[in-house]
Amino acid sequence: MPAVTVENPLTLPKVAAPADAVARPVLTVTTAPSGFEGEGFPVRRAFAGINYRHLDPFIMMDQMGEVEYAAGEPKGTPWHPHRGFETVTYIIDGSFIHQDSHGGGGAIENGDTQWMTAGSGLLHIETPPEALVMSGGLFHGLQLWVNLPKADKMMAPRYQDIRGGQVQLLTSPDGGALLRVIAGDLDGHEGPGITHTPITMIHATVRPGAEVTLPWREEFNGLAYVLAGRGSVGQERRPVHTGQAAVFGSGSSLTVRADETQDGNTPDLEVVLLGGRPIREPMAHYGPFVMNTQDELRQAFEDFQAGRLGTVPSVHGM
Repeated sequence: MPAVTVENPLTLPKVAAPADAVARPVLTVTTAPSGFEGEGFPVRRAFAGINYRHLDPFIMMDQMGEVEYAAGEPKGTPWHPHRGFETVTYIIDGSFIHQDSHGGGGAIENGDTQWMTAGSGLLHIETPPEALVMSGGLFHGLQLWVNLPKADKMMAPRYQDIRGGQVQLLTSPDGGALLRVIAGDLDGHEGPGITHTPITMIHATVRPGAEVTLPWREEFNGLAYVLAGRGSVGQERRPVHTGQAAVFGSGSSLTVRADETQDGNTPDLEVVLLGGRPIREPMAHYGPFVMNTQDELRQAFEDFQAGRLGTVPSVHGM
């Protein structure tokens, strides 16, 4: 981990918060509980226990794996509906296949991201490719749910396939951090993901002992989730480790630091940094539907049961 990297980060554009930036304090650190999703693949519920007012516009995030499958073990999800939000599936290692009832989908692997705007609704399936099922292998990724404002909840579904080689690569002034901007912008450098709700999504690799302080849009919230390794967040150096999420308070910069010593199987601190402009609308969320009111939730279920979100294709192997 991870697939997208460079031999010499100092060849990349450098970013750093200005000297007069206001440091964001760390409000809380939570530990993600473990569970299983779909047909039984292991996940960590990254945002469990965090008040939604700190998450908005994000709804939830699952860390899928990291798991080394034996032959015959890889699992996915059955067909299921979505309406009212976007799913962002980022595959760090391994591969996954997506398909939906509108004919969208494709394979993502090793640093790729698939951005699915469910909008008015569709049926969706995620499966490991046959080769991975037959051979086994490493699987590790994230799925992030991003809310849509009321005005966009019933828009037509849409896919974006973002290949690992398309992400914007940046570094800190000393080259101690590799920053992959998947969506949004960082200090004027834009990632390839097109978002309806303004957000920034970054996967940062921080070398042992290195520290990075990034400029952060003041109107955005700030979240950090540790995929692997140990380190600290904020200028107060609040300790964090694998499977923990940190919530930042207000300000115009945020700081992440890697411990001098990491685990043998985790050479660096791997962290996902998220920020977004809060939507601040009522949210009614149940299972695969995220709407504004209970009546809209009931309508989503009725539409799903009536087949108005689509039907499962008769042939869905890829």
